[in-house]
Amino acid sequence: MNLSATTDHTLPRKPIFSIEFFPPKTDTAAQQLLTTARDLQDCHPDFVSITYGAGGSTRSRTLKYARSLRTDYGYEVMPHLTCVGHSRAELVDIINQFKDNGLNQIMALRGDPPQGEQNFRPHPEGLHYANELVELIREVHPDCIIGVGGYPEKHPEAESAELDLIHLKRKVDAGADFVTTQLFFDNALYFDFVARCRAGGIQVPILPGLFCIQSIEQARRFCAMCEASIPPELEQALRALGDNPAAVEARSIEWTLAQARELLQHGVPGLHLYILNRSGPAKAIRATLQREGLYSCNPKTSN
Repeated sequence: MNLSATTDHTLPRKPIFSIEFFPPKTDTAAQQLLTTARDLQDCHPDFVSITYGAGGSTRSRTLKYARSLRTDYGYEVMPHLTCVGHSRAELVDIINQFKDNGLNQIMALRGDPPQGEQNFRPHPEGLHYANELVELIREVHPDCIIGVGGYPEKHPEAESAELDLIHLKRKVDAGADFVTTQLFFDNALYFDFVARCRAGGIQVPILPGLFCIQSIEQARRFCAMCEASIPPELEQALRALGDNPAAVEARSIEWTLAQARELLQHGVPGLHLYILNRSGPAKAIRATLQREGLYSCNPKTSN
C-alpha cells in the first residue's frame, strides 16, 4: 500500500505493516542491518523507517542507509529527522538531500538531547519544536508525507496528558499526515489515546508502535527513557524465564501477537514494529497474522 493513502486523513483500506531500523555504528552492526533488511524483504512492509541519533549524531549514516534500504532492497523508506544540533539552514539542506534521493516520507521529531545532557537546547539558529520542523518540511518539500510521534502514556517532558495532546495537535495542524505511537504493551493505553486524540480534534491515522522484548533489562531501560509501562503480568512471565533469551523472545512474540490481533480486529490503520535491527520477531509476527487472515501479502508494496 502506498503511503499516500494516509494523506486524506482517513484510515487506509488495508492495514499498513511497517518496520523501524536504526543506523549502525560499527561494521558488524552494519552487516546485521543489511542481513535483516534482506531477511525482511519477504514480509513486504509498506514502508520502513530509519532513526536519527540523539543530537543528530547519525546524520550521515541515516541518509546512507536510508538510500541503501531504498536502492538495494526496494523499500519505501521514511528517514527520521530531528531539530537537535541543526540550524534552520542545515535542516533545509538535509530535507533537500532526502528529496534528491527519492525519500519522500519523513518522520519529524524534536529529538532527544545529545548524550550526557538532560535538557533539550535548540541550536541558536534552529527550531524549538517538532511542529516547527513539520512546517519547514512542508515548506521545502510540499509533497512529502510527514509522520510525527505520539505518546499513549504522555511524553516524559509534558506537564500533563492534556498539554501533551495540545502539542500533538500543533504538529498535526502544521501539516503532519499521520502519527506513530511510542511503544506500549497494553492496548487499552492505545485505545484511550486515540479516543482522546479524536475528542481533541486530531483526525489523522494513528499507527500503533509495538516492540518485542529481548530482555527484561533492555525493556526497562527503553521504558524508562520514554516513561512507558510494562504490565506486571508480562514482567513476571519474562522474569520467570530467567537467563534464557530464546524463551524470553518467544514469550514476547506471543504477547505482541496478542496485541496485534486485538488492534487489527479493532480496525487500526496498521502496525509499526520496533525491531532493533532483528528480523526474527517481525517475520514471526507477519507470518502468523498473514496465516490467520489478518494481513494479506502484497509483494508490490515494497517496490
